[in-house]
Amino acid sequence: MKIALAQQNYHIGNFEKNVQKIIDGISWAKKQNADLVVFSELCVCGYPPRDFLEFNDFIDKCYESIDMIRQHADTIGVLIGSPARNTLLEGKDLFNAVFLLHEKEIKSEIHKTLLPNYDVFDEYRYFEPAYDWRVMEFKGKKLAVTICEDVWNMGDNPLYRITPMEKLMEFNPDVMINLSASPYNYAQDIVRNSIVKAHVLKYKMPMLYCNTVGSQTEIIFDGGSLIYDVNGCRIKEMKYFEEDYQVFDLNELLIKRKDSGSEATAYYYSAFEVGRNMDTLEYLVGEKNIDEIYHAIILGIKDYFNKMGFSKAILGSSGGIDSAVTQVLAVEALGKENVRALLMPSQYSSSHSVEDAETLSRNLGNQYNIVPIKKIYESFLEELKPIFKNEPFSVAEENIQSRTRGNLLMAVANKFGYILLNTSNKSELATGYGTLYGDMAGGLSVLGDVYKMQVYALAKYMNKKREVIPVKIITKAPSAELRPNQKDIDSLPEYEKLDRILYQYIELRQGPKEIIEMGYEKELVDRILKLVNTNEYKRNQFCPIIRVSCKAFGVGRRVPIVGKYLS
Repeated sequence: MKIALAQQNYHIGNFEKNVQKIIDGISWAKKQNADLVVFSELCVCGYPPRDFLEFNDFIDKCYESIDMIRQHADTIGVLIGSPARNTLLEGKDLFNAVFLLHEKEIKSEIHKTLLPNYDVFDEYRYFEPAYDWRVMEFKGKKLAVTICEDVWNMGDNPLYRITPMEKLMEFNPDVMINLSASPYNYAQDIVRNSIVKAHVLKYKMPMLYCNTVGSQTEIIFDGGSLIYDVNGCRIKEMKYFEEDYQVFDLNELLIKRKDSGSEATAYYYSAFEVGRNMDTLEYLVGEKNIDEIYHAIILGIKDYFNKMGFSKAILGSSGGIDSAVTQVLAVEALGKENVRALLMPSQYSSSHSVEDAETLSRNLGNQYNIVPIKKIYESFLEELKPIFKNEPFSVAEENIQSRTRGNLLMAVANKFGYILLNTSNKSELATGYGTLYGDMAGGLSVLGDVYKMQVYALAKYMNKKREVIPVKIITKAPSAELRPNQKDIDSLPEYEKLDRILYQYIELRQGPKEIIEMGYEKELVDRILKLVNTNEYKRNQFCPIIRVSCKAFGVGRRVPIVGKYLS
């Protein structure tokens, strides 16, 4: 039996486009003489559909799409993912399901058992877990078909009480097939490979794992679909961050070899274990991670704009590292003709900041304009003089500058149809080092899940072939330039220390005691954790953030705004 995997990029609720993409995948598989073609989890409607699932019309369109697809499943078997109605009165109204289509009919239907309800996932809100288990029989083979999370219940502390593969093993299946929509983070490839290999060695049969690819607002799906043979050897790892199609002979995957070289057992790594034995900063800025983050963010920008029907982006270019890296990513994703930079110097801006920002735009070839804010800023101060009186200069005057820039950016965006890209990094967002309705404005956050030291590593990565970002931007001390001689270090700890502690607290969920035991000063740890927790109100008003880590701000991190813990 020849089995094809179709790793595709879907659009949530765009049934016409999704159906055509699936039909094209079926046509490709037929040309490869495949017997069966596998697509990914909820490919019919796109993942995650969230509250769209509460509309009967949305579910009707899913079934209409399946009817259209099955007309093309004539001489070939097709495995697709879609919501399915629960015919029982008890439980939720829907299952997360896989349909086997063949001879223009629905031959079989199975349901997802393990419904994740953590981080960015909220599946138990909508779906009923499977209450029975069976293999799918196709052309004399028994297929143990699972859906994404169904294969992740491993390790020393399993999250669920039921492991679907244990139930399916009662039917003596021939092969494991998993339809997945597994979000990207920069540990995910290691974790994914470990989970698939662990299954192959435990259950002694090959596994084909088909993941989706593409970006859905803040969530990136990286593809990287996997094929392991019965010996635990990885036969193929499909492309990352782009669509890919491959076909495999099941008979070859079933050949057992004594010299396979695989271990008798395989260890399952969680995202929190990857990199834990390394220095935190060394791990965060590692070449592998930075390369992946670069491509993930480009995909995130590209898909956000394409799927929303946008084409043009604008950003504020300050001559600093964050805006420079954002600008390079935007040009790479959208093309230089679709990116505009606004340089908005004040009386506190250094001359070299403007020069560096101009050089960057000339290097990239994107349009830019210089709009000084000194007169606008002074007019604000003049009108506020009766209220401010003789109060000393403070953060209030600093924030007026930032909000002035935000106003100018939004004015140009509204006038010419641009989407404003936010340039704040994760270190700043974590500590509240940003101005609401000023430099925190934007339609999409490009670097909001990227720590400051990772931003520097991205800049160096971008300059590997030629100097795109002026070296002075990378080497100068970071500054908001909102008052004379201002430096970030006036308000924040050194980024080398800050990022290490933030990663331990946010991604690894280490408390103050554990972090202090790692050798960090108690006063520093307490200060940083207090900054994080007291600034939740700011992040709650922030735009969507492209997610690249295992714990990003936004939908995957739910912290009370008015909580007192560590604040």
